[in-house]
Amino acid sequence: MKFLNYALLALVVTLFAGCGKTVATAPTTPPTPVPSSVEPTQAQPKLRTMKIYLGPTMLDAELALTEQEERTGMMFRTNIQDTDAMLFVLPYPTQANFWMKNCPESISAAYITSDGTIVEIHHLEHDDTTPVMAARNDIEFVLETQDGWFTHHNIGVGTVLRTDKGSLAETFLQRH
Repeated sequence: MKFLNYALLALVVTLFAGCGKTVATAPTTPPTPVPSSVEPTQAQPKLRTMKIYLGPTMLDAELALTEQEERTGMMFRTNIQDTDAMLFVLPYPTQANFWMKNCPESISAAYITSDGTIVEIHHLEHDDTTPVMAARNDIEFVLETQDGWFTHHNIGVGTVLRTDKGSLAETFLQRH
């Protein structure tokens, strides 16, 4: 029964992906289009934030925690600044992929494992609906930033993210 619940959750998350994310179970699975009746039509207001520490660097990242917040992500946002960031907390470890539908600015995205380690950093081209799939199937967080932010701040693969509450797992994954 628990497996069935996870399978249904995976299907729901896949159906409601937007600028920001889709979740796929295999590299050959194309993103499922979102019906236009539920598709976001404007940028969402600034979300609740939390300080995220990447080594000595700190970001006050917006938290995309609900299905609607995740689906909307950074859609329609313009003038993304060096201090702008959004952290997506995925419902379970997965081979996540993000795309840029309705995103007028390119961004950078870090794919992060449950222990908070950045394992991949990708450039996401504005308005490109081609999913950028993780090479791994254990991604549990994604951090979106201004395009080139990770390079400009010397943040690379292997960097571990933390919050004032501890590791990302301690902060967000109490459900496991």
